[in-house]
Amino acid sequence: MSTSESFSSPLDPVVDELWERRAELNPDDSDARKAVVAAVDAIDAGEARVAQVAASGAVVVDERAKRAILLSFKVLPMVESAAGAFQYHDRVPLKTRFDGVRVVPGAIVRWGAHIAPGAVLMPSYTNIGGYVDSGTLVDTWATVGSCAQVGRNVHLSGGVGLGGVLEPPNAVPVVIEDEAFVGSRCMVVEGARVRRGAKLGAGAILTSSTHVFDATTGEEYPRGEVPERAVAVGSSKIKSFPGGEFAMPCVLVLRVLAEGEIHDKLALNDVLREHGVAT
Repeated sequence: MSTSESFSSPLDPVVDELWERRAELNPDDSDARKAVVAAVDAIDAGEARVAQVAASGAVVVDERAKRAILLSFKVLPMVESAAGAFQYHDRVPLKTRFDGVRVVPGAIVRWGAHIAPGAVLMPSYTNIGGYVDSGTLVDTWATVGSCAQVGRNVHLSGGVGLGGVLEPPNAVPVVIEDEAFVGSRCMVVEGARVRRGAKLGAGAILTSSTHVFDATTGEEYPRGEVPERAVAVGSSKIKSFPGGEFAMPCVLVLRVLAEGEIHDKLALNDVLREHGVAT
């Protein structure tokens, strides 16, 4: 798994000061509330983000951004809100900025999540701190968990679940990189990562501890990561225990395309059929 590197946050350092005395904060502290709201507004607008992929390839985490989100639960009061006939009672309001975004009725996005112009949200849920970049489709009943980072031109198929992570502030969130495809009902959690251009077949479960193997060589990739430009599916590997042999879940890489080779849905289906995964 990727680890965090040093990162210069664009947010006001006052957030760190507030974090050090967070136990004493409450909604009556107007100065703290003003500072935290300004910080989360910046995350909402995409001016700051919880995490991103650095030039080195590692995922870097902006701890100050995460702290601002966590502090919002301390300094914001519970309020009632409504969206049409739907009534809510929460500390975090719904998002109101959707410039250039197609938002289909039934899609829910909390304030503090950034949705870039050109994204499409079918009836789905995006939590605070989430980041959805341009050209990405969040399909029906998909969930982008708190602080999950989704790149450009990604397809999150129906029912996909991207896990959220807020604490500790330095924890790496789920990252789905540019041009990736995540198949229906996949679960990607615990800071797992789907790298650029990778395709993850329907129903796969990827956690930070999931073993990822190459189907051709048996080579093991870094745990919890689908390699760049890979076609991968959920699988299992037999492991011996004192009580017997059991099939343990893993992810199997069927093929890795060459740099520049196009990875579309038809290519994905062809690879799956080639390996007897689809008919």
